[in-house]
Amino acid sequence: MSLGSARGSEAVAGDAAGRATYEAAPNIALVKYWGVRDERLGLPYNSSVSVTLDGLRTVTTVAFDASLDRDELLLNGRKAPEKARRSVSALLDRVRARSGLTAHARVRTRNNFPTASGLASSASGFAALAGAATAAAGLELSPRALSKLARFGSGSASRSVFGGFVEWRAGRRPDGRDCYARPLFGPQHWPELRDVVVLIEGAPEKAVRSAVAMQATVRTSPRFAARQRALPGRLAALKRAIAGRDAEALFPLVMEECDDFRDVCETTRPPLDYLTPASRAVLEEVRRVNLEAGRAVAGYTHDAGAHVHVFVLERDAARLRRRLAQVPGVARTLLLRAGPGGRLVRRSA
Repeated sequence: MSLGSARGSEAVAGDAAGRATYEAAPNIALVKYWGVRDERLGLPYNSSVSVTLDGLRTVTTVAFDASLDRDELLLNGRKAPEKARRSVSALLDRVRARSGLTAHARVRTRNNFPTASGLASSASGFAALAGAATAAAGLELSPRALSKLARFGSGSASRSVFGGFVEWRAGRRPDGRDCYARPLFGPQHWPELRDVVVLIEGAPEKAVRSAVAMQATVRTSPRFAARQRALPGRLAALKRAIAGRDAEALFPLVMEECDDFRDVCETTRPPLDYLTPASRAVLEEVRRVNLEAGRAVAGYTHDAGAHVHVFVLERDAARLRRRLAQVPGVARTLLLRAGPGGRLVRRSA
């Protein structure tokens, strides 16, 4: 059974608790969320739109065990840092409160892509954790309810519950009831669209968690207010471009949004600079490709990390990928499509 097809918003299966494995993919935001208006409820200032990626996966297993005196976390086969374990325990506490369980859990999670370097491992990680933990606890949540739960671990995790093109609605209610992710278009909506993921050599792990960094931007960036005013129009235009599969409209919007996001980061005090010289060279190469072609061949974006995503149509993908691979400091490139949302792999009592 997939949690994505569960009926009803929540059904508690008595005291049944066991073990479950769930997998989810990272997503790359085309319109970013950066800053929350309510930290306790995880409510963002603005809505965002993303693409869930095929081929990159987090697989998480949760097993509740009454013999444990605290939650345990293994990340990619190693004991996770205490800060990460506490973040996982905080989400597990929400699952325990819903299910009536008191047992702690063993959590095993593995990514097939770099962790904490701007490839949205927290999005896929907390979406997979929410799916595995609720299933192991005997809960059945609707996709919307699971999305709401996942955001308490990482805001972008709310989007990784779904596949294809996804919107996370910021909502307006102070209680957050109208804040949730929803699918806009499935993975097959735009078959020709590709994402060239450019992996940068020696990309550092983030020194400051995004949850902390974005609130520093809200407090200190002189550009944050202007960004908030511009976002509704940009979001609407971007959704129209996706709906119409209009690459020449979409790619400039994606770059405009990325540049705006980077601007508020770099005008934060102290500045947030996630890019390396190689990252910046990739952005410049994409601009050069578009200029030489006299059209929008591709559009770049990045999250809070050094790796770069470059969207392009299939007909131009191989040529662009070869060119970007030659930029000094590029370790390798991946060619991805829009992919499916999270799914329950197995569950046992």
